[in-house]
Amino acid sequence: MRNFKLTIEYDGSRYCGWQRQNNDPTIQGEIEQALMTMTGQKISLIGSGRTDAGVHAYGQVANFKCDTKLNTEDFLGGLNSLIPEDIVITSCEEVAETFHARYNAKSKTYVYRILNRSRPAAIFRQYAWHIRKKLNLEHMCSAITHLSGCHDFKAFEGTGSPRSHTNRCVLNTSLLEENNGYLVFEIEADGLLRFMVRNIVGTLVEVGLGKITPADFKRILDSKDRSQAGATAPARGLFLKKVHY
Repeated sequence: MRNFKLTIEYDGSRYCGWQRQNNDPTIQGEIEQALMTMTGQKISLIGSGRTDAGVHAYGQVANFKCDTKLNTEDFLGGLNSLIPEDIVITSCEEVAETFHARYNAKSKTYVYRILNRSRPAAIFRQYAWHIRKKLNLEHMCSAITHLSGCHDFKAFEGTGSPRSHTNRCVLNTSLLEENNGYLVFEIEADGLLRFMVRNIVGTLVEVGLGKITPADFKRILDSKDRSQAGATAPARGLFLKKVHY
């Protein structure tokens, strides 16, 4: 058996997330169907983690094992010819048999995009959360400093998270202003709870709108109480940027 590692970019707008489902379109399901067409084998694709419905990726990673004479270029070209245009395999590598896309991941970087201006966008509207009222970037940057380090992130956890505990270590965060009113929040952590990034962003927006202070943001984190945090930000602004190994 040979082990292949895929790096995958996708627009999650029309998919019900990464994980295979019986009746709904998913990223994993589309790629597995293409692998079956190429190899005649039922192949289980192992992702670095699940992304939820509507979430996008620049650099999702997955691996699969297969008894085949096909090489990496065969898979790269063949898969991209078979899968929908909103999914692209950006690289295919043969890796050691022990490589596991999920268990070998050390951390992941996500980005969340906010369009902060009075007028909406016609183009790229499905890739950012539009907020008309001016956000206080300085206060939001102050709030995200409280995320660094290891904490119990239960206050930012979505319901139904498959986890044994809610402690996670945040390695890096940033919040930058780009042209045309876009704000980009970036976070790297050793693991992320379900909806964690979107719940953090929803609470950061409350800081930016002056509804709560940066000190309140820290208090909410320490409370471990989801009911105190802000609303879950829309899925369309979230991207899995990179998986670190």
